[in-house]
Amino acid sequence: MAAARLGAVSGLAVLLAGCGIRATEVPTNYGPAPSRVRCSLGEPDLAAQAARGLPVQVFLLCGSSLVTVDRTVRVPGGAADSERRVLVAQGLLDELAAPPSPAEKEAGYSTDVRDGITVGGPRGGEPEDTLRLSMAPGRLTSYALAQIVCTFSDSTAAEGDGSVVLGGPGTGPPRRYECTDEVRARPGSKEPPSRDVAGE
Repeated sequence: MAAARLGAVSGLAVLLAGCGIRATEVPTNYGPAPSRVRCSLGEPDLAAQAARGLPVQVFLLCGSSLVTVDRTVRVPGGAADSERRVLVAQGLLDELAAPPSPAEKEAGYSTDVRDGITVGGPRGGEPEDTLRLSMAPGRLTSYALAQIVCTFSDSTAAEGDGSVVLGGPGTGPPRRYECTDEVRARPGSKEPPSRDVAGE
């Protein structure tokens, strides 16, 4: 038995040596593998941004979650509240659809919102904070819908309560969508919860 065990150990040593693996008695721990997606940008120049327009934040994709990025939108002075809401919303949509900057791409940011989507205000009898998109919310990808809902609900385009009322170009009633922690963490698999706004 002893001879058999010695032979097996010797054979194992030969195999390990042949594979270029050296035995060691020192435990090694190099930590987790480095991530190529950093999802981190340098501090923005807020003074320069303010000079270009109204400072806002939009939600872009990075890895499998939503993260905020600073942007600016131009809103003409003297606009009424309802008009201002729509102008801000359109500016946010345009920023969401714009390709990420080289620095943002390097940091791993992307967007699923496509160019050309427009936004308008409410129709008769709808809540005054309703925003109607030129593409029905149900036709957007779950990523794009999450980006739009979270960006709008965190801006002056909405009432600031973490939700936004969205409708499409058809006659279907608008719905109130919420930006939740789950949506921000998993926008691809967790769509923004919504409810009917009738009676609000």
